[in-house]
Amino acid sequence: MGLTTRLFRIPRPQTFLYLMSLRTGTELITLSLLLNKVSGIYGLLAILTGLHLSPLQLSMYIYSLVALVITVLLASHIRTQSPFHCLALACFYILDSFINAAYTAAFAITWFLVISQHHSDASGDEAPGPGGSTIDETSGFTSPQYNVSHVDIVIAPDQGVSPGDEAVTVGQPGFSTTASGPSLGHGVLQPESISSIITICALWAIRIYFVLVVMSYARLVLRQHLAATSRANTALHTGSKSTTMAENPFSPHLAEGRGWKGKLGRIMVALGKSYWLGSEEGDEAWMNNAQSYRRREEGLSSPVPGVVERERRRRSGTGPPPPMPPLQAGPFLRVATDGR
Repeated sequence: MGLTTRLFRIPRPQTFLYLMSLRTGTELITLSLLLNKVSGIYGLLAILTGLHLSPLQLSMYIYSLVALVITVLLASHIRTQSPFHCLALACFYILDSFINAAYTAAFAITWFLVISQHHSDASGDEAPGPGGSTIDETSGFTSPQYNVSHVDIVIAPDQGVSPGDEAVTVGQPGFSTTASGPSLGHGVLQPESISSIITICALWAIRIYFVLVVMSYARLVLRQHLAATSRANTALHTGSKSTTMAENPFSPHLAEGRGWKGKLGRIMVALGKSYWLGSEEGDEAWMNNAQSYRRREEGLSSPVPGVVERERRRRSGTGPPPPMPPLQAGPFLRVATDGR
């Protein structure tokens, strides 16, 4: 594999945080996805309390409920290592990441516009952006009559009363930059926006790593299924027309390729065929290590080496020839004995 190909290929982690197997990592990631989608239930319950939701917020909560049901249906098949369900979970997690990215971008833009509005001359007007009114109401911002950073109290003698004093408050103008109207650039430059941007970037870096882990586990399940169900030999590329691509486990002539699941499986594989079925150095060793790790987790004993070798040779057709059937004496068979 060339250096350029290595640099631009999708990373394929072999463990989760270098501490746990990919299966355990996928289970933890799916659990975090379930906890995230449960918030859709509480979001819809907030409508019963009279909370006003924008169409964008309502669509996000409805999508969370749909995603919760799909995740529950697929999560139970992580331990069974079903090729179709593990691949569907990986594809759905990728799709959910794109949808969440779109919602995050929309709400982040609205948040920065709300911040910019409260630091501009248009403070007090209706908040811009999708869901801006709800964010403005729940953000805790106030709309003061004067924009000051602090107040100084000056004591001066009261006119007409010599022993008395009068306290006078003098407001000092704020040092934050103001604008004539809210804008995205002005909101991003506010001091409190930097921490929000850093937090969003850090969370999305973790999310991208989670996507790679789930994809890598689905790829491992597909390849283990191919190695276990190969009809000709134990190699990954049996039955494939290309020497660099493994056989599609959802081919119509295979058990997994029948019915609507087979059609959907072929579509999912086609979206990233080079990743799911492409060959790479170290795949065989990676699969063997993963299988050994799974056996240790489940308390299973390793197979006898001789049995594995005989099965491999039987599948590849390189074993010894079968013994000849015994000859049976018939009426036309002569046996020469004693020189006759």
